[in-house]
Amino acid sequence: MSIDAEQVRRIAHLARIGLAADEAQRYIGDLESILGMVERMRAVPTDGVVPLPHPIDVGQRLRPDVVTEQDERELFQTDAPAVADGFYLVPRVVE
Repeated sequence: MSIDAEQVRRIAHLARIGLAADEAQRYIGDLESILGMVERMRAVPTDGVVPLPHPIDVGQRLRPDVVTEQDERELFQTDAPAVADGFYLVPRVVE
């Protein structure tokens, strides 16, 4: 695919990228190589290929769902300025 400097400037504008007038020529080759790679990828036959969530079909290692720490809420609330019924009380900031 052939790209010219005007197309590079339009792409930069759509992407909201600042591009100096002389910079457009520098990016033509890069964009053409990217688009060429996309075209080569499109040419690969993928009929019947099932999408995978991960390239290696392995299960997730999970830890047991058990409590590992003690409930220390009362200890933590001793430092709070105001507590009621196990909840921290904070000043109202929204009317």
